[in-house]
Amino acid sequence: METALKNLSKQVLVGLVLAERDRAENQQQEIQRTKEEIQLSRQEIQRKERTIRQSEKTIQQSEKTIQQSEKTILQSAKTIRQMEQEAEYLRFQLDQLKRMHFGSKRERFEGDLNQTKIEFDEYATEAEKQDDIPVKQTITYQRTKSTNHTGRNRIGEHLPVIEHVIEPDQDITGMKRIGEERTEILEFVPEKFFKLVLVRPKYARVEQSENYPEKTQKNVVIGNLPSRAIEKCLAGDRLLAAILIHKYIDHLPLYRQQQIFKRAGIEIAPSTIDSWVAQLGDLLELLYEKLVTEIKAQRYLQVDETTIKVLDKDKKNKTHLGYFWVYHAPLSKLVAFDYQQGRGQDAPRGFLKGYQGTLQTDGYVVYQHYYANEKVMHLACWAHVRRKFEKALQSNRSVAEHALIEIQKLYAIEREAKELTAEQRKALRLEKALSIINDLGRWLYTQRQQVLPQSPIGQAIEYTIPLWESLQNYLKDGSLHIDNNLIENTIRPVALGRKNYLFAGSHQGAKRSAMFYSFFACCKVNNIHPQKWLEYVLAHIADYKVNQLHKLLPNNIDPAIIENHKHFWEL
Repeated sequence: METALKNLSKQVLVGLVLAERDRAENQQQEIQRTKEEIQLSRQEIQRKERTIRQSEKTIQQSEKTIQQSEKTILQSAKTIRQMEQEAEYLRFQLDQLKRMHFGSKRERFEGDLNQTKIEFDEYATEAEKQDDIPVKQTITYQRTKSTNHTGRNRIGEHLPVIEHVIEPDQDITGMKRIGEERTEILEFVPEKFFKLVLVRPKYARVEQSENYPEKTQKNVVIGNLPSRAIEKCLAGDRLLAAILIHKYIDHLPLYRQQQIFKRAGIEIAPSTIDSWVAQLGDLLELLYEKLVTEIKAQRYLQVDETTIKVLDKDKKNKTHLGYFWVYHAPLSKLVAFDYQQGRGQDAPRGFLKGYQGTLQTDGYVVYQHYYANEKVMHLACWAHVRRKFEKALQSNRSVAEHALIEIQKLYAIEREAKELTAEQRKALRLEKALSIINDLGRWLYTQRQQVLPQSPIGQAIEYTIPLWESLQNYLKDGSLHIDNNLIENTIRPVALGRKNYLFAGSHQGAKRSAMFYSFFACCKVNNIHPQKWLEYVLAHIADYKVNQLHKLLPNNIDPAIIENHKHFWEL
């Protein structure tokens, strides 16, 4: 190698060196270009990474926007459903208000019975189909037509009779009376006031009696005044009884009765009449306590409540909404009204605390505190259930109508069992009603999943299902009732009274009203004449010992005693 280099000329060496340098420079330039390309690639990669990151951020924002939009759509759909439910409920309320003001208030349901018929022809055998073919049959009968027309209604024989003879205007001289025609007319004499004067002659002893010592003799003797309901009262017992009857049975407020007095020329201050009612309340309070004691001892009670407006001195320009709690013992024919200022859990405590037996109520949640134990069997009311579905007819007719038809079958069984004994009624219910109730229960649970909970039909189902066990309990005893209608009948006079006297004057006045409503409701369920009963009680209550007062209650008193009762001044 060295020999070869020595043999080369200097010029050639220089050329080689220059060529090598050029090659090195070219390589350096190539490396520089590569570095620049790499740098450009890095920049492009960084730019693409920034673009990708920006795209990812945009995608994330888009996803958030989509999620927010989905939430908005779901919220809008929920709002729409709520608005639809609210609109349906408002339409339902409007229909109920129209019905209340302009329509029929009856709850009688007459469904299309053909809708309850299920066709099974495709499953029936030829023999069964042949049995279903109607057979024409000719039926003949004879009817006896009555020839005696009864005419108009007869007037009761218990009424007093006034006969007025009308002689012919023609001359009847020389004529013989061969008969007469009698025309009966029912007439009316308005209630008349009269002044009853009790005259008690005084007798003075003129001569000394030899049979009695001088110290034991009374120089002046006079008859004793009979006991009266209110001593030294201007009104007699019959008038006092009439005032209460007119207010709590005939629904005449006291101020209207005062106007009746005025038309008869009798001026009595309203405060005086109010004081008479208050004193009668004090007189009958012990008798009311005896009634309450008997009610609490019953083993089957129906309970309901209704409102009463009451003036309250602590509330200016407005009335207090109080409640009459009503307790009805159907088997003993006892009714007690109890006034309470509220409708909360403590309101029925005085009657229901410690109660043992059967308690029949509606679905009001307060009652659960008193029947949620082993000593009380709760009995729900099928009439309230029926009412819920009846109101839902316009909301979902097909579902509501099916429920009403099934409930109608239960009431048809009750009509069939009306004249049976308790044991026979229980057997009939188990035979016919149990299967209907079981089928209806399964059907309701299925429908519960298919209707809106806030719709009228949904509310009817949600009201019924929690009470299902209580609705079946009437099957356990033939003496139990299918519904609470009897107690609602006893509440009806209160509803009529509210429209006339509008409110009670005080909480104490409301308590007195509850007491009077109790007595008159007992008279009604025991078929006792309330006016005659009250007159007898006012005349004799002072003669009864406290432990004998219960004998004066309408369910205990002998009706014959009341019918034959005469006041002391009528004897």
